[in-house]
Amino acid sequence: MDKNFSAIAFSTSVKKMQEKLGSRSAYARVEKNADADGLTENEIDFISLQDSFYMASIGESGFPYIQHRGGAKGFLKVLDNHRLGFVDFRGNKQYISVGNIATNNKVALIMVDYPSRTRLKIYAKATVVDLKDDPDLFNLLNVGQYKSQPERMMILEVQAYDWNCQQHIVPRYTIPEINEAFAPQVEYIKRLEAEIENLKQKLESAKI
Repeated sequence: MDKNFSAIAFSTSVKKMQEKLGSRSAYARVEKNADADGLTENEIDFISLQDSFYMASIGESGFPYIQHRGGAKGFLKVLDNHRLGFVDFRGNKQYISVGNIATNNKVALIMVDYPSRTRLKIYAKATVVDLKDDPDLFNLLNVGQYKSQPERMMILEVQAYDWNCQQHIVPRYTIPEINEAFAPQVEYIKRLEAEIENLKQKLESAKI
């Protein structure tokens, strides 16, 4: 656990609840041993393989709003061990996240790798950057050919992060992942079919 995570997440009321339910002493020990300063190679590698994440922002109503973001693997770029960035594409034009960030730039992200049953939580401060204001940044964050229209960029300054346990995560696989897993079997079946066809042709020739 990052040393800043407990400082942000474990408020007085949270600590009281941990004390009441019997987990406070365990988390107090974890807090003492948490010493990461920024993203490590482990987090960077994990983020670079993700094709989606969920981001929570806070509206002026006080309610959080959670939005899904997705794209090609690695669309969420690691700029350095304290900053992430991505191109924000056109969606349903509600602009709730962008509007929320205009008044409160604190956001929370969660990324889930379903096959490995792994999830990473991140606290960050978001900055919205217009495309025209930083072409070089856009070239760095651009994912290439994509069907949606880019509208802006977001830079996320990582404040803290923590890994979740695997409990209750049901493994799920994308179509490309399934295709990759079954590729050897598919090739094996093709070879068998080719051998069968070859034998059929030999039998037909023998009859003649």
